[in-house]
Amino acid sequence: MHVLILGGTAEARRLAELLAAEGTRPGLRALRVTNSLAGRVSTPRLPPGEVRVGGFGGAEGLAEWLRAHRVDVLIDATHPFAGTISFHAARAAAAAHVPLLALRRPGWVPVKGDDWHATGSLEEAAALLPALGRRVFLTTGRLGLAAFAVAALDELWFLVRSVDAPEAPHPARMAVLLDRGPFTLDGERELLRRHRIDVVVTKDSGGPATAPKLTAAREAGLPVVVVRRPAVPEGVRVVDGPEEALHWLVSQHR
Repeated sequence: MHVLILGGTAEARRLAELLAAEGTRPGLRALRVTNSLAGRVSTPRLPPGEVRVGGFGGAEGLAEWLRAHRVDVLIDATHPFAGTISFHAARAAAAAHVPLLALRRPGWVPVKGDDWHATGSLEEAAALLPALGRRVFLTTGRLGLAAFAVAALDELWFLVRSVDAPEAPHPARMAVLLDRGPFTLDGERELLRRHRIDVVVTKDSGGPATAPKLTAAREAGLPVVVVRRPAVPEGVRVVDGPEEALHWLVSQHR
């Protein structure tokens, strides 16, 4: 059984680890796992199993890869905001007649004391900022910074946190913090205090690795602009944890 995991997330790595352990059981000795990484991070954390890096050439290219490599099951465990590849996966799986499962960590939910401002895009998030603060903690990653590189935001100062250094276009007044989660609550509290942050911008990535910034912002009474995640393609089955994905995959194998 050949499983292709579209990964790059902590959940994808955990699923690959579970499959590596599961493959030692007598009933699953023929299990083969290929992990596909987009290649957008220079030093990714590699999961167990075979690893390929780079794109497929759209839905048609992915469908051809599925056929050529005799893939039996496709699991989309990409980042919740990697919307394009998810739609390509749905089209490719349908074309190649391969079962598809989407693994998505649950989104964040506001609690009492949160001052969240939900938006549908980075551009909408940028438009809200002048009315919310002057010193912005921007945690949406290095891609998409062009949305904040507009004249209307030239007077604002941005602290941009990302794994790799961002490229232009980016905000006119900006400091870059290269770091990778998981982050601690004490660390996020100190970061907000040291940089005198008065508004936070984030995508609804979900999961615990980067959630402490939300708690720190709530404690400090800061507004948080939250970009809503895109929907999973219609008709695709979704699970929210690697263990549930493993259970589904084993049922497919049997």
